[in-house]
Amino acid sequence: MLKDLIIFTVILITAAIAEEGMWPLSEIGTLDLEEKGMEIAAQDIYNPGGLSLVNGIVRLNGCTASFVSSDGLILTNHHCAFRAIQRASSPENDYLTNGFWAEDHEAEIPAPGYRAKLIDSYHDVSDKILSGTSPDMDYEDRDKLIDQNIKKIIVAAEQEHSGKRAEIAEMFIGKTYVLFIYTELQDIRLVYAPPRSVGEFGGETDNWVWPRHTGDFSFFRAYVAPDGSPAEYAPENIAYHPKKYFQVAREGIGEEDFVFILGYPGRTYRHRTSYFLEYEEKYRMPFVVDLYSWQIDQLEKFIEEEPDKSLILSSTIKSRANTMKNYQGKLEGMARLNLTQNRRREEHDMMNAFASEPEKHDQLGNILQEINGIYAEKQRDYERQLLVSYLIRSSDLLSTARTLYGNAENRDKPDLDRESAYMDRNADRTRKRMLLNLVNFDQDSDRRLLTNLLERTQALPEEKRIKGLDQFLQKAGMEKYLTDLYQNSRLSDTETVNTYWNADTIALAESGDPAFDMIIMLLPEIRYFEQMGHRHSGALKNLHAQLIELRKFYFQEQFIPDANGTMRLTYGRIRGYSPADGVYYKPITTFSGVIEKTTGTEPFLTPPDLIRIHKNNDFGSYAYPPLGDIPVGILYDMDTTGGNSGSPVFNARGELVGVNFDRAFQATINDYAWSPDYSRSIGVDIRYILWILDKYSGARHILEDLGVQQ
Repeated sequence: MLKDLIIFTVILITAAIAEEGMWPLSEIGTLDLEEKGMEIAAQDIYNPGGLSLVNGIVRLNGCTASFVSSDGLILTNHHCAFRAIQRASSPENDYLTNGFWAEDHEAEIPAPGYRAKLIDSYHDVSDKILSGTSPDMDYEDRDKLIDQNIKKIIVAAEQEHSGKRAEIAEMFIGKTYVLFIYTELQDIRLVYAPPRSVGEFGGETDNWVWPRHTGDFSFFRAYVAPDGSPAEYAPENIAYHPKKYFQVAREGIGEEDFVFILGYPGRTYRHRTSYFLEYEEKYRMPFVVDLYSWQIDQLEKFIEEEPDKSLILSSTIKSRANTMKNYQGKLEGMARLNLTQNRRREEHDMMNAFASEPEKHDQLGNILQEINGIYAEKQRDYERQLLVSYLIRSSDLLSTARTLYGNAENRDKPDLDRESAYMDRNADRTRKRMLLNLVNFDQDSDRRLLTNLLERTQALPEEKRIKGLDQFLQKAGMEKYLTDLYQNSRLSDTETVNTYWNADTIALAESGDPAFDMIIMLLPEIRYFEQMGHRHSGALKNLHAQLIELRKFYFQEQFIPDANGTMRLTYGRIRGYSPADGVYYKPITTFSGVIEKTTGTEPFLTPPDLIRIHKNNDFGSYAYPPLGDIPVGILYDMDTTGGNSGSPVFNARGELVGVNFDRAFQATINDYAWSPDYSRSIGVDIRYILWILDKYSGARHILEDLGVQQ
């Protein structure tokens, strides 16, 4: 009897333990998902020969989204739709603050720059990518050859699959590569966005925090040409009819229920060395946190001084604040877990374990020594490199000048020799993206951010100074140059920028525009760091390919490749956690928590009508019976990272029960390490979405589109 009890207990514990894993599509069939709680077959999730859930998932710019109706309705996060909402807004029609819902298809608003990609097929092309490389190649030459091979395969694939987009993903660094073919829908229109007080409730205060009470959702619709082919926006376009779309489970989900996600996680770095982790922890992330903290403070002061700038600066503040808090969480997590030191200890243990195998011991020692040398070089130059990079990216004028000059430099080269952004397949997209970025140009804030970065360059130690920049500023005078730049540059004017797109480098240099003067002066630094990047990239691809084989041998297990922007599956359960001693957080929040947090001032505003609806217990059929309230946020122990924003959360039957949008603060470390103890992700409950649509917005046409009976 005791033996049976012990066995039963072990089974329960095993079933309850969450598992690390952002599983590639190729591995889904190898997972025993039925044992974990899945009620549908692996082929229902991914079926290369037929329809499956994968056919309803799209990559929407840097996020994930899903089709939820036969007429191309797309569900994703409010923060993924933020730029589209902001660009569609004006002081007279402030959709960001007040929300937006189109009463019919004709009222839906185009979202320029938004594209939805669906997977058509994929296959391994590692041999073709690595063709011509050899272990004794110069690292920079190796990186350039791999880059050339990637471009050749992509161009050939797009010629073979007319109208499709091809991308190659590096699964294991320097070792395995997969070619993905996508259908890309280019006419995406905004259908519904809740008020900012719902879609961003809690703002940056609650960002990366649980308990969460944010209605982070929005709807788009995809359109195609009348013949069904992908096309840019045109009034005559028709709604896209997806092969697969998802049914919502209006009954929702409960604590300890099985759930899974399909989505496009961005980047993880779980197979990197201690030297990479040390560089991230001591150098790159602290630099960005310090810079963005200052920039956010300055931009917020601009809004205090001039409230009418709130709309045009909102996207910039939001993206910087999101990155800054994410990095702060990562830095705390790295310190809490002693991540760098533990990885170094692991490397030391591997060296000791290979002591009886001289060949592996020496190979590992040489690999670690070379990687150490690469990051030592990066550390020496990190301030200079990051300052050059952020000088350009923090100023719209300089960023535009750099893009135009890059286009001029690449135009006369053979297509395969150009930088990717300027190849024939990408050049017009690069031009349109550049022009879209100018929509939010604000001269005063641009100048203040650039001034600060120039001041930071002047504060560098003598041996780390950017010599060309020093001479440039001494000759021109920093204040005099900045005045000239913001009075005389024409690169905030879209007509001028369009004209310059066709100019050559000589014409740009002779244009007299002070933005080009700065970029041309910085070119030696830019090229130095580009060359260093190629050299480091080529070396690390070669070294990591060897290292992963040694790690497999040492750990005696097959590794899941790091996330790389390709579709992955992760699974787990609706589950709370204990972030600190004596603290336990439940996994479902309710609208009563929204009311408790509501202060009447940002970021804890709530529409009065919504409070009234809740006070009247007008819950419809959307309440969660165990709590007798409208569920808002759900917490689960799945393995997610950036790019999973907007991913559909499915129940065991493959029905949509929520939309992923965040992680708990302790889980920001997920990019480097995962744990069942602290790795928790956050979604908005489908019942909250439906309740808002129905009771607050009265958007019954959207509910009908979703197939929800009222």
